[in-house]
Amino acid sequence: MLPIAQLIKLQDYISRYEWNTYRYPTQYIRLKNENWNKLYSVWMNPSLQELAEPSEAELESEQQMGKFSKLKAKLKRKQKEAESYPETDSDSEPEANEYADLPETEEALKQYFLNKLIGHQMKWATSTVSSTSFVDRNYYSDPLLKYLLQGFPDTYLIMYFPIFAIKKAPIESEILLISPIAIEIVRFLEESPNSVIMAGDERTWSIETGNEQKKILNPIIGLKRTERLVSSILASQSIDFPIKKTILSRTNSIIFNTEPYNTRIAGKKDYADWFKEKRRLTSPLKNIQLKAAEALLKNCQTTSIKRPDWEKDDAPSTVSDLEE
Repeated sequence: MLPIAQLIKLQDYISRYEWNTYRYPTQYIRLKNENWNKLYSVWMNPSLQELAEPSEAELESEQQMGKFSKLKAKLKRKQKEAESYPETDSDSEPEANEYADLPETEEALKQYFLNKLIGHQMKWATSTVSSTSFVDRNYYSDPLLKYLLQGFPDTYLIMYFPIFAIKKAPIESEILLISPIAIEIVRFLEESPNSVIMAGDERTWSIETGNEQKKILNPIIGLKRTERLVSSILASQSIDFPIKKTILSRTNSIIFNTEPYNTRIAGKKDYADWFKEKRRLTSPLKNIQLKAAEALLKNCQTTSIKRPDWEKDDAPSTVSDLEE
């Protein structure tokens, strides 16, 4: 199946994974597979397009089922009338039953599908049926976020620079990759291709480009701060789950004498090995992984507003927004 990691938290935006951390990850994987199979079938046999119907799998938490049952009936009526789903987003994608202009090759079709999933993941990571957050539009085209989501398996849960609320004080952390076997705190260093990153033991590292040199704050400082934060949250819930720290560069060599304790450094020569190692992980979602993710989400800051009543009435109650 196509790899697509799950975005469970973006900065301080409200996330559907906060509702039920145990349900949404498995549900998303199932729905992604269903929708890919549907799209692929239509691509292989365009005559099936008229038979393509949106999935009836539920979107919201169990507690919301009764509340939205009437909305499902309303949506079905609207489907028959307009042959499309109502949308609450002004920049919504084409409807599920519109498969016009699909790519000609299978590889292009895969990328087409993955690109469409980015928008749907952003919706899940920035809104619920009852609430929404004001989103910086730059995140929709953030190349690193897109790379992480499209590069890792379904069982990776990503917290993209989440903001934690510790004693009512907001603390922004590094990127967290929560796999079935560990939490990896990562920092990407991306400089011009002809630059070399010189690691040091002090508070600063050097970026050397030709005869020029500039200083940057030692990235290990931020990694250690996030590690202490994550460790404290997990310990408070008696969760024993490995935590790793990693510094990465896809574009530059990183020169260092000795690798810091419990910290991996992978410059451009070693990056491919690190990346392949992550993609080769075939373990399913683990209970301890979801338990750790839930603990972290509960300690995150969330900034959102309630949706207007008219908007909630038109909010889809199924995962059709994955099929747009």
